[in-house]
Amino acid sequence: MYEPRIRALLESVRTGATDVDAAVKELRDLPYEDLGFAKVDHHRTLRQGFPEVIFCQGKTPEQVVRIVESLRKRGVAVLATRADAEAARAVLQALPEATYHETARVITVPADDPPALCEDRGFILLCCAGTADLPVAEEAAVTAEAAGARVERLYDVGVAGIHRLLVHRDALERATVIIVVAGMEGALASVVGGLVDKPVIAVPTSVGYGASFNGLAPLLTMLNSCASGVVVVNIDNGFGAGYFAAMLAR
Repeated sequence: MYEPRIRALLESVRTGATDVDAAVKELRDLPYEDLGFAKVDHHRTLRQGFPEVIFCQGKTPEQVVRIVESLRKRGVAVLATRADAEAARAVLQALPEATYHETARVITVPADDPPALCEDRGFILLCCAGTADLPVAEEAAVTAEAAGARVERLYDVGVAGIHRLLVHRDALERATVIIVVAGMEGALASVVGGLVDKPVIAVPTSVGYGASFNGLAPLLTMLNSCASGVVVVNIDNGFGAGYFAAMLAR
């Protein structure tokens, strides 16, 4: 497809006809692979440090498989979010090396040459308020791990039993970045934000009774947090939180 242009560009750099900065700029703008129903961006890794991520919801299993196979031809890591069991079965049949994280609803395939974890970058601490929030929390955790971050998990540490959180003060203080996932009224993010001196990424979930308005109540609570250093992603957006946390840790 556009591999001949890449080879020519590399040769031009080798001979000194093109400088490295100019070559990198052109590589960033090279075309995508057009599958007809999707245009797969194979150079997102170069621009952003991580390959294109597949959002499976609304796609057929066959479409998901085609996109996964397109990415795997390049040897990059694959991360496919909001994948149901049917899509997962199709991908696993086509690529046995894939893993389906059922709770997270995420499919992952490791890169041919995955980067080693850098221990001196610390770790991401994922605090989940309740068991009902686990799908969103695991989506965040699996995403961050796929992006090369180390993740530690604290589950069921909501404010209804705040002592369950406070016994983990050491982990809160050691973490590099903290993700807080909570539904209901969403108060956990403000509590954690008031205890630590590192970034807190708050994730409101759609878990809760009627007046939580499918996550709107915890979203507003988190947006109005009085604790410094708290930022908020969209309702149920575990992927966005995990990706951003990995960027910060990196």
